[in-house]
Amino acid sequence: MASQHRRVRSRGMAVGAAALAVSAALAAGPATGTVPADDSRPAVPAPDGPVATPTVLAVPAAPVTPKAPAVPDVGFPSVSVPAPPVPLRDIPAFGAFLASDARGVARMEQLSRWLGGAELRVGHTYLPGNHWSDIEGDIGFLESWARWRNAEDDRMLVLNVPLQERNEEGVPDHEVRQLLRRGAAGEFDHHFRALAERLVALKVPDTVLVLGWEMNGVTYTHRCGPDPESWKKYWNRIVRTMRAVPGQEFRFDFTPSRGRDAVPWTRCYPGDDTVDIIGMDSYDQPAGHSFDEQVEEPYGLQAHVDFAKAHGKPISYPEWGLFRNGDNPEYMRRMLAWIDEHKPLYNTLTDYCPHGVWQCDDNPESSRVYRSVLSGRIHEEEPDTTPQTPAPAPAPTTPEPPLPPENCSPLDLGQWVEYWLGGRLCLRFDWWSRTR
Repeated sequence: MASQHRRVRSRGMAVGAAALAVSAALAAGPATGTVPADDSRPAVPAPDGPVATPTVLAVPAAPVTPKAPAVPDVGFPSVSVPAPPVPLRDIPAFGAFLASDARGVARMEQLSRWLGGAELRVGHTYLPGNHWSDIEGDIGFLESWARWRNAEDDRMLVLNVPLQERNEEGVPDHEVRQLLRRGAAGEFDHHFRALAERLVALKVPDTVLVLGWEMNGVTYTHRCGPDPESWKKYWNRIVRTMRAVPGQEFRFDFTPSRGRDAVPWTRCYPGDDTVDIIGMDSYDQPAGHSFDEQVEEPYGLQAHVDFAKAHGKPISYPEWGLFRNGDNPEYMRRMLAWIDEHKPLYNTLTDYCPHGVWQCDDNPESSRVYRSVLSGRIHEEEPDTTPQTPAPAPAPTTPEPPLPPENCSPLDLGQWVEYWLGGRLCLRFDWWSRTR
């Protein structure tokens, strides 16, 4: 939702190592999430309050009879075996953001197993916004995602695309304004044409492109607030440029963050001709706000659904998850119910701390809710109920008259004689040979 360079702690823990880890855990206090070094994903704002320092527990010196301590509850989700997959019709396509690079691809299968074989039909990744070459798709991990997408016909690849380089470098408003105007004039078209050609060459021409996400905020250089009119013109140029590339089938997702933020997101809407999906990034915040307040607030969840309906567009939730209210199973339960009710085209949970439930150990109760609701979900296609036109009955045919025997010539004696004889007489050509 903000910077893309937070890291994720690996979830794997060997059961055999648990007892050895307990002594270190007692000595060092609560563990905090660590992450691999080169992950790309939206960053998390700094916490509102001070971070508590864990108390170090004293370790008893030289016990006479060492005992294996009881393994404490470390807050992992239930390890009970989920119910076997059950095909369900009309369930929203879902997935999770697990990492931008090839590790995210590998984790899709692992998350599916954790969810009892649930079918993750949506893969979600981000292009970095450091340089224009990033935005052109000159990134090796796109090949891994393309292979994942093309392994099954009903999968969907969602790709967040920055609209500017130096996208997270705190570029001031006056410079953003100039960049937006240059983009609206067509100066950056060639970068997006290169991206479109790259995706078509990778055989993922139907990728969902989340352009300039959370444009109503203050985090990104591709924000809308400094010049909404130029931002809209720039969006329209990008879409038309990419749609002009032969072979493309892209869908463009306009995705603000929930609420008013720095500017009402409706002021940034570029128009129905260049928007295919109206999305919303929605995290559990501000602190103390209930889910009902998130639904009812200005430019909130209900306003998003109503706006999309008025414009005849499907909705999506490219980013959602826990945040300012900590481990909040009520939020998790209500958000999953909201998704089931309103059936977005797709949704992807942001699965790293503090938002996630699988790669983040800080939210065990929400994790149990997420797992219990989604375990075993397998999409089943609706049966084809189109009335079938029956094949026309074959036209009746007039029977052909019987052919005369070989070496025989029929005699024409008139209809009256043939009526009484019951047919024509036939004179055989080989009568002479029969008399010899």
